[in-house]
Amino acid sequence: MTDTTPSEGRQPRASAGEAVRNSLARRNRKQMVLQGFGIAAIVFAITMLLILLTSIIGNGYHAFTQTHVELDVFIDPEEIPEEGLPRGDYDDVLAVAMGTHFPDVDLSDRIATRELTSILSNGAQYILRDKVVADPSLIGQTISVKVPVSDPYDQLHKGLVERDTEEQFRRLDNDAIDRFDRLDDLDLVSKPLNTGLITQADSRFPELAGLKGALVGSFWALLTCFVISFPLGIGAAIYLEEFAPKNRWSDLIEININNLAAVPSVVFGLLALAVFIGWFGLPRSAPFVGGLTLALMTMPTIIIATRAALKAVPPSIREAALGVGASKNQVVFQHVLPLAMPGILTGTIIGLAQALGETAPLLLIGMNAFITSAASSPFDSATALPTQIFIWADSPERGFVSRTSAAIMVLLMFLITMNAIAIYLRSKFERKW
Repeated sequence: MTDTTPSEGRQPRASAGEAVRNSLARRNRKQMVLQGFGIAAIVFAITMLLILLTSIIGNGYHAFTQTHVELDVFIDPEEIPEEGLPRGDYDDVLAVAMGTHFPDVDLSDRIATRELTSILSNGAQYILRDKVVADPSLIGQTISVKVPVSDPYDQLHKGLVERDTEEQFRRLDNDAIDRFDRLDDLDLVSKPLNTGLITQADSRFPELAGLKGALVGSFWALLTCFVISFPLGIGAAIYLEEFAPKNRWSDLIEININNLAAVPSVVFGLLALAVFIGWFGLPRSAPFVGGLTLALMTMPTIIIATRAALKAVPPSIREAALGVGASKNQVVFQHVLPLAMPGILTGTIIGLAQALGETAPLLLIGMNAFITSAASSPFDSATALPTQIFIWADSPERGFVSRTSAAIMVLLMFLITMNAIAIYLRSKFERKW
């Protein structure tokens, strides 16, 4: 017998239970705090994403429309003789057409005429020229032509110029605004869809600048990147995963491939500048050189994705093929590789999408030159979508602000499309083992 009372004997067990309850309470509080931080991080990320998209779309949607003026133009044979095509005084013909709506303007006064025709874009005369050259029978006739207005008036019509701002702080004075309003009152001003944003190449005038050259340049660069990186990357991955002996050299190669996937893109640009342009003498600003540079960047990603896809194929597939007498090559190329191809394609598309958005290496090889035409081959000078965005963002004209955001929207659309294709391929062809 002991002198301990029953209540005294139960006290340690009660203290232990209370300690467990306190410990659980602390763990629950810590878990709630951790969940709170996680939710706050997600909310912060979504908020920043919404702010970014709102800013891009808010600035960029203006570029998808373009202000035009409709004019009845008399193709004066004295100004545009048929035997002199394509030459001719197209700007004088347009000035006369504008003067019909402003009888108070003396067209013999060069300064007044210049102020009046400043409403029209510099490309208006070339639009008229192309029409006349395509159909010389128009000479001597009056035709209706829609031509774009210059950037300041385009900004005015889109509401991006504050009319209430003091005249000295505006690009357009009151007389210029009154002249444009007179055309608007006559229902001669319209704002159709700006197809030139896609169908025209770059220009020093914002109202004429388009993405055609950049889109074609990106196409040639990505095509070169795919043709080089896809077979070499898959071949290297198959060898390392299926055929290479497991020794110190193969481990060293694997480590270096993983490290190359994390190397900053500007390093690949410096390498391309020194090797492809400096040693090999390849043309500067060419999409072919850009594609080679992007291939160097993309190849480690393709190798890693391909090896992961090959590892995902169950060993039983290999063992069954070997059991029925297939050779090692037959096992790899007729059984394992087809089963791993969906994962390989997914990794390749993601790698190409990453390459599409790279800017630094393309800047270093000169793909930020001012090119006013689309490249007809991968060896012609060209720009790419990321470098075109860089060029427009660095331009001082107000109209390039909206075009920069519009180009970003086009680039994001391509990136989202490529990632959606990768997700579709993965979900459609993925096998459950």
